[in-house]
Amino acid sequence: MPSNDQFTAQSTVLPPLPERMRPRTLADYVGQKHLVGEGCILRNMISSGNLSSFILWGPPGVGKTTLAGIIASTLNRDFYTLSAVSAGVKDVRDVIERAKGRSVFSQGASPVLFIDEIHRFSKSQQDALLGAVENGTIVLIGATTENPSFEVITPLLSRCQVFVLKSLEVDDLQTLLDRALRTDVLLKEKDIRINENEALLRYSGGDARKLLNILEIVVDSFAGKPGPIEIDNSVVTSCIQENLAIYDKDGEMHYDIISAFIKSIRGSDPNAAVYYLARMLDGGEDPLFIARRLCLSASEDVGLANPNALLLANACFQVVHQIGMPEARIPLAEVTVYLASSPKSNASYMAVEKALATVKEDRTKAVPLHLRNAPTKLMEDLGYSDGYKYAHDYPGHFVDLEFMPKGLEGTVFYEPAPNPHEDRLKAYLKACWPKYYV
Repeated sequence: MPSNDQFTAQSTVLPPLPERMRPRTLADYVGQKHLVGEGCILRNMISSGNLSSFILWGPPGVGKTTLAGIIASTLNRDFYTLSAVSAGVKDVRDVIERAKGRSVFSQGASPVLFIDEIHRFSKSQQDALLGAVENGTIVLIGATTENPSFEVITPLLSRCQVFVLKSLEVDDLQTLLDRALRTDVLLKEKDIRINENEALLRYSGGDARKLLNILEIVVDSFAGKPGPIEIDNSVVTSCIQENLAIYDKDGEMHYDIISAFIKSIRGSDPNAAVYYLARMLDGGEDPLFIARRLCLSASEDVGLANPNALLLANACFQVVHQIGMPEARIPLAEVTVYLASSPKSNASYMAVEKALATVKEDRTKAVPLHLRNAPTKLMEDLGYSDGYKYAHDYPGHFVDLEFMPKGLEGTVFYEPAPNPHEDRLKAYLKACWPKYYV
């Protein structure tokens, strides 16, 4: 069982329940039997003491960080930890320099460097690890919720094994729940009766950390009330609804906050947009997810009212990918303010939506012969390309030629929005197509 000896009920400040219940040995570790069960690959690696670099890939709260700590302590290795959310290249190099000394405690064995959320490391940060991993200065254990094939650079990935962790099963969650009630320094002193556990297990979503957080919230909601703590599905649901202000990057708040973020940009409110950006960053949201949404907003909401918006948003995505957090917050804020402060137009978005609706009604419209290529003599004889007029051969680089399929002549999908840039586009289109644009 995980020991709570280091915690006492009289302690001034107790860590949260998930930290108090964190297992210290493999015997106490719950779940991932395919990796740490008897005869399985990670257990064999630990038993032999022959530890090589690897990446743990799995959803939140399934024991990635805990497993790394257990491995390092079981093998009596120095253990360094970095979070990709806050660490930079300098932090990586400092750890590597310390690891080169190989302290007496580690008895000459390579220290373990654990990097949480390694997918958030930029290319340069991951590059800084290569030499030390290659020559054995450190044993790297990375943890990620994202597919490492896409988020970890190939040279580093080739030097690491990848182990896939799974969401915890119902039996695993029940084991953790029972253990917390029986052994936690605070909970074991209370009269807690779980009459129904369906909501507890369902809201946890296979995440041990979330399960224990919910349990602690529910128990705390009974503070000062007499009698036993009676927990059922309705009590759990009520407590969860009252605590939705907690940002959960994998839950409902993830979608609520990003929705408010995009709508604030669309509504031209840079202050609200930056506020929701800060909420996401503070909650640990993936900065590349935010950068991708900025690119979409630049196209859908700003559009041709300010064509530079998409260029800047795309540049932001590239910069965020290259530098990572925490520096990535700066370009994200810059582009957020720029998009929110730009004039808005969804005209190009509406144009493609109208065109797609038209295509779905009839996908059989033939391309006019004069617009088809004629790479062979037969196609030329059949009239392909016959009658096509090359626009650059005519004054103003324009010639009045029908480009729509038969039956769609004169259909207008793009209606320029009223803003300075699209006013200029509309004037040009009216000069070219006075019969369509008035």
